[in-house]
Amino acid sequence: MAFLQFLAFLAVTLVAVTANPTGRVVGGYDAVSAQFPHQISLRFQHRHTCGGSIIASNYILTAAHCVVETGTTPYAAEYFTIRAGTHNRIAGGVIVQVKRVVVHQGYVVENDLALLELEEHLTFSSKIQAIPLASAEVPSGAEVIISGWGLTENKGDTLPILMQWNTVTALSKSQCFRKILMSSDALLCLDHPSGAGACNGDSGGPATYNGELVGVAGFVVIGCGTSRPDGYAKVFYNLEWIHENMI
Repeated sequence: MAFLQFLAFLAVTLVAVTANPTGRVVGGYDAVSAQFPHQISLRFQHRHTCGGSIIASNYILTAAHCVVETGTTPYAAEYFTIRAGTHNRIAGGVIVQVKRVVVHQGYVVENDLALLELEEHLTFSSKIQAIPLASAEVPSGAEVIISGWGLTENKGDTLPILMQWNTVTALSKSQCFRKILMSSDALLCLDHPSGAGACNGDSGGPATYNGELVGVAGFVVIGCGTSRPDGYAKVFYNLEWIHENMI
C-alpha cells in the first residue's frame, strides 16, 4: 500500500523500516508537566524514534514498526531504552533499559503492536502512571486524544522538545473505508481536518478515550496533516494478545 506512510522518526540504522522521517503531532498544543504520565519516548541507541504507553510498571505498548528489523523480527532489546516521567523529549524523568521485545505475530499493516518489557520496574508518581487498556469499542464520532513528539508539519526536519497533543475523531469502519479505502476490526481510524493529526515520530504513541488507551499510532495516508484519517492499531481488538504476552 504505497499510499501509507508509517510514523516513526528513525535513526539511519533503521531506514529499512518503511518510514519517512518528518514530524510532531501536527497542529497540536504544548503538553504541560504530568498531563500525560503514561506517555514515554522510545529511544533507539539513545535517540528518540517513537512514542509508547506505560501499561504496567515494567511494560510498554508501542508500534511493531518501531522495533522490527525485518518482517516481525525485532532488533535486539539492548538497542532500546525509554524515557518516562517528562513531557520534555531530551531532559528530565528517568531512562530505563528495555529487556525484551515482543512483536505481534500478525503484524503487516494491521496489528502494528509490540510489547516492551523493561529491565527495571518504574516507580509510579504524578508524572509516571500506567494507563488502563480499552474496555470497549470507541464510538463513532467520539473525541480521542493523541500525543507525542513527532514532527509538527509534513516534510519538516525538527522534532519538538515539548510533547504535543491534539483531539481527533473516531470513525466507523464504513466511514474509514470511504475515506482511505481501508477498514478492519483491528484498525482504529481517527479523523481530523487538514493541518492536524499524527506525524512521523508519533508512531507507537497513544490514542486515549475516557482515560483508557484505545489506539497505538501506526500510519498516515499520503502525508502528515492531510484531510485523510490516520490509522491506529486498535487496543480493544488485541487485548488477548497483550495480556498473553505480559509474562
